[in-house]
Amino acid sequence: MAEVKLHGFWSSPFSHRVIWALKIKGVNYEYIEEDLSNKSELLLKYNPVYKKIPVLVHGGEPIAESLVILEYIEETWPNNPLLPIDPYDKAIARFWIQFGVDKGPIFSDFFRSTGGEEQEKTTKELLEALKIIEEQALGDKKFFGGNAINLVDISYGMIAYWFKIMEEVIEVNVLEPNTLPRLCQWAQNFMEVPVIKENIPERYKVLAYLRHIRQKLLLEHLNK
Repeated sequence: MAEVKLHGFWSSPFSHRVIWALKIKGVNYEYIEEDLSNKSELLLKYNPVYKKIPVLVHGGEPIAESLVILEYIEETWPNNPLLPIDPYDKAIARFWIQFGVDKGPIFSDFFRSTGGEEQEKTTKELLEALKIIEEQALGDKKFFGGNAINLVDISYGMIAYWFKIMEEVIEVNVLEPNTLPRLCQWAQNFMEVPVIKENIPERYKVLAYLRHIRQKLLLEHLNK
């Protein structure tokens, strides 16, 4: 069997997307932790375009970008499928995965905003996007995949864990039961799935790391 390696970073939700999929599929792999301030020659060789993690290396061949990697994993190891069999249902799943990609910058803007009108604007935009996800993609289902998680759930996994820590760091709450009850319940259900719960970074470490990044952003803003 061809060797599988994953170059990642301990706190990255994008790395953990790949880890979850590999675990669900039962794929044995070697994990290689990258220092993002001093990227390895292998990482730069395997992903010369973006120079980012995660990178999956299968039989010596690299695949970059987490959602591309997830599709590759799904096609290479078809056991425990993470996408529907029906072509229409599969297309709908991919639509919502792409919606998450398109709205990704809003999460970054939310974390980087420094208060005032900017904070209000990004919070409003984020709440609108999350409401669409709750009402149109999730609906009354336990998971986006129905009774079991699929690639849509995995692609939105950041919301269930990392986003709640982001909210604590910037002291603004968006994902709340009174405004997004079904999405909050989904986040709780998602975090109770054993393969997810057993493969996330320790909360206090992520909190400290995000606080450090937030402090740097605020200092940069003050020095402008």
